[in-house]
Amino acid sequence: MAKTTSVCYLLLRVLAFGATLSSIIVMSTSHETVNFFTVSFEAKYTHSSAFMYFVIANSVVAVYGFLVLFVPSGSFLWQFVIFFDLVFTLLLTSSVSAALAMAYVGKKGNRYAGWLPVCGQVPKYCHQVTGALASAFIALIMYISLLFHSIYTILPLLQVGKT
Repeated sequence: MAKTTSVCYLLLRVLAFGATLSSIIVMSTSHETVNFFTVSFEAKYTHSSAFMYFVIANSVVAVYGFLVLFVPSGSFLWQFVIFFDLVFTLLLTSSVSAALAMAYVGKKGNRYAGWLPVCGQVPKYCHQVTGALASAFIALIMYISLLFHSIYTILPLLQVGKT
């Protein structure tokens, strides 16, 4: 039973790493140029600070997800995993929230501020952003599950060590 749990845990970590990596790739390659008569309009993720934060935060979480795969389960470093799982889950949550808010404004606009929706003009770009957000949201769910698993497995070990 313990072997099955550790294999599922490792698989969940690999899938979370893959989901963050795919969101980085999809968002980094999202760009589209549209011409309106003589005016050229370009949409790229680098034009929005929220999307740049999304890519950077997902990159940090992906590096962490990759490095934690090589930490032996019985080592002293494993006790820090619960802290880092919490920190990087919160980082991923904030980046997905910021990018989702910016994507909503791109899709619907904001009539009070006078911002027009742009997804009608650059649909390929908006579809790629949606794909990146979906992948990051899946990664977020996986990291929340990993956080709960870390809490469930590591906290009882810490309590035993105190007695």
